[in-house]
Amino acid sequence: MTANADSALSGQGFVSPARQQKIRRDRALIRWWLYFVCALILAMVVVGGATRLTESGLSITEWKPIHGVIPPLTEAEWEEELEKYRQIPEYQLINKGMSLEEFKFIFWWEWGHRLLGRFIGVAFFVPMVAFWAMGRIEPWLKPRLVAGLALGGLQGFVGWWMVASGLVDRVDVSQYRLATHLTLALIIFAYLYWIARRLAPLAEPDPFERDRLDMIGKLVLALVFVQIFLGGLVAGLNAGLTFNTWPLMDGQIIPKGLLAMQPAWLNFFENVMTVQFQHRVTAYLLIVAGLVLTVGTLRLSQRKELRRAGAHIGAFILLQAVFGILTLIWHVPLSIALIHQGFAVVVLAACVEYLAVLRGSYPIRS
Repeated sequence: MTANADSALSGQGFVSPARQQKIRRDRALIRWWLYFVCALILAMVVVGGATRLTESGLSITEWKPIHGVIPPLTEAEWEEELEKYRQIPEYQLINKGMSLEEFKFIFWWEWGHRLLGRFIGVAFFVPMVAFWAMGRIEPWLKPRLVAGLALGGLQGFVGWWMVASGLVDRVDVSQYRLATHLTLALIIFAYLYWIARRLAPLAEPDPFERDRLDMIGKLVLALVFVQIFLGGLVAGLNAGLTFNTWPLMDGQIIPKGLLAMQPAWLNFFENVMTVQFQHRVTAYLLIVAGLVLTVGTLRLSQRKELRRAGAHIGAFILLQAVFGILTLIWHVPLSIALIHQGFAVVVLAACVEYLAVLRGSYPIRS
């Protein structure tokens, strides 16, 4: 048992040794289940990125949460799906004349993306109900897990809301909705990973470290979420296919035309140049903040666990910047672009890990 858990007991009332042992076993089971769900969310982010980059996201034009599990099984059913796709602007303006085999390629990506989403829902809901029925979930944890389930349900609706934006009057999905969909996925990831890490046996938190490092940790986490949202805008506008040079944009440090649209606020969401510029600048801010956190942690803390977590943040942010630059200058190749998107989740996990270590384990309560 960790020092943190021991000290927590004295502040939470007496808990018998047998009860403590059971809670520790239950927590281990629950956190590994949550780690598994987080791994599935990471896979979902990568598959979602591949679905977008292969322009497959609008291939299924209906939302059937139950019946949609079964793909077309006969040639007639495939033709029926293709005919539905022929009715939307993407087919009529971009993919007119697409063969059935070509359609099957994009269909399978979107179908796989949706199927994985359903599987994540089952992988969360069924074990939660089972653990609840077996009395393995502590009372304080129950509403937190229900909130996670609700967020997952909301994400399903947001996903269809995003797809629906591309079925009428445009040939792709709204960048606003795509960025919202991506950001919500990673909010869910961070929420579940936070719970899982604090269910683990972590060392006793140090108030001195927390007072001095908590704010920079929260700042880096906030910047990561801002960058994720901006990355969604970049993806939705295909902004990564423009200005494919670094460090300059269009031969300039600050390119002309950043505020070309009126009203001015539209530029930050709809001007391809401005959106990419924001993504670059936020990356630079993240590098600075991440390195400040890393250096500050190594100077102030002697705890190996916290020093390692701080070092990971600085290293991962630098590596992610390299992936981003390669994605840009190589004109968004599928493999590097997916690594860049997936590694954003790793950076996020490192930030959550850092703050969890800074706070220590959840106390065992009587």
